[in-house]
Amino acid sequence: MVLGCVIHGQGDLRIDELPEPSPAPGQAVVAIRYGGICGSDLHYHRHGGVGDFRLSEPMVLGHEVVGTVVGYGEGASGPVPGTPVAVHPATPCGVCPECADGRAQVCRDTRYLGSAARTPHVQGGFAARIAVPAEQLRALPEGLDLRRAALAEPLSVALHAVRRAGDLKGRRVLVTGAGPIGCLVVAAARAAGAAEITVTDLLPRALEFAASAGATACVRADDPDDPNWPDDEVDVAIEASGVAAGLDTCVRRIRRGGVVVQLGMLPPGQSPIAGNLLVSREIEVRGAFRFHTEFDDALRLLAAEPSLEALISAVRPVQESVDAFALAADRSRSCKVLLEFGEA
Repeated sequence: MVLGCVIHGQGDLRIDELPEPSPAPGQAVVAIRYGGICGSDLHYHRHGGVGDFRLSEPMVLGHEVVGTVVGYGEGASGPVPGTPVAVHPATPCGVCPECADGRAQVCRDTRYLGSAARTPHVQGGFAARIAVPAEQLRALPEGLDLRRAALAEPLSVALHAVRRAGDLKGRRVLVTGAGPIGCLVVAAARAAGAAEITVTDLLPRALEFAASAGATACVRADDPDDPNWPDDEVDVAIEASGVAAGLDTCVRRIRRGGVVVQLGMLPPGQSPIAGNLLVSREIEVRGAFRFHTEFDDALRLLAAEPSLEALISAVRPVQESVDAFALAADRSRSCKVLLEFGEA
């Protein structure tokens, strides 16, 4: 048996003993070392769902996981056992129109670790050992350790959002929301050549993390007189807070003909938007959902940017998952919180 972090319903998070996984044909078994607690994990815990995805059965949480290869099932191959790897959490179907169009991140029949988007739910990676398709393993590049590599999945999300925005070289960028994803959007925008990156949030500690990621200006979102607000309209705005007020700020601060990328998952149902501004200013609003090939780019960027490890604010053993989730939910004290499974 192995320990796993399982959500049984709203507010019901348990450390359960799970069967030792045995790899099916085409699968690999990975001994998980670290798993990053994501905003979606927090939503499953606090609200019993994420957006329109609702829990209907117990589910192992987690999709930001790294570890070492244990072995393979029949017909599978990959990095040799003992190799440190990151696990790409998505298994797209490969045959739907979206996959055929190179947009596997919106595959209509994908499987994603720790997701209640389908029933039976796809069990996640917060367990001491997991079995996954072997093609989802990525050996870590030289110079990247497992702890920092745990940021690969959220950084991939940020890289995809930045690519959805278009060419950022020399551009003025606004990011609303300085949670872990927002901070990594800052890093991705900086790597893409943005000239200025302004970040907004309600919490001073969150803005400190954004500054460490490379923001050129940090603004209190609830203070219209904050002197750090851009003195002119921005070229691109990326909404990473997941609240309607953040989207409203983006639409009102963007230049005519600018691009707004909605990255944060908004609450279920309808969200208000200043629609007339979209018309009169010809503003483009684009969605960004998960990622695809950006996972490999994220690993390379993490290897090249060791300073991003500063966004990891705490590491807790899986036995302390409940306290770790409480810490991760308190953005006045934390940015990215990792669960630790076993020893190196």
